[in-house]
Amino acid sequence: MLTCRGCYEPEEVTDVTINRVASKLDELQKTYEGPRAPYFYAVCHKVYLEWLRIKNKRWEPPPRTDEAEQAEREQRHGCLDECMRFQSSENREIVTEYYQQDKRAKIDRRKMIAERLGISINALRIRAFRIRATLQECVMACMKQNGYEIG
Repeated sequence: MLTCRGCYEPEEVTDVTINRVASKLDELQKTYEGPRAPYFYAVCHKVYLEWLRIKNKRWEPPPRTDEAEQAEREQRHGCLDECMRFQSSENREIVTEYYQQDKRAKIDRRKMIAERLGISINALRIRAFRIRATLQECVMACMKQNGYEIG
């Protein structure tokens, strides 16, 4: 249950759960009626929520760093650099600026680009999408030409 929810320390959370239930065993025997499993699950859920708050993020598997993947990544970046050279300077500038920043800064930057080009935000989105699609096709062709199969 814990592993499926992204807990990378399920044994630790389970130990804390069992210790909490065991510490209240005397009190529970006097007042609790019914099946034991739902009580354990409820306590485990609360301990898991505490664990999330302490760890402040869910587990993500570490990125693969084997040599073949590293070589493919470097080749992909090389192909992207090559494909960017085929774009006009304006398109290179648009796509580079369009995908910078995060959150609010990204929105503000995109408004600024649209104003500078004298087009609407939606027209900018479409233009960036078309440039990106062209770049993706070029990168895939380059990777295929260099012996990499992209799925």
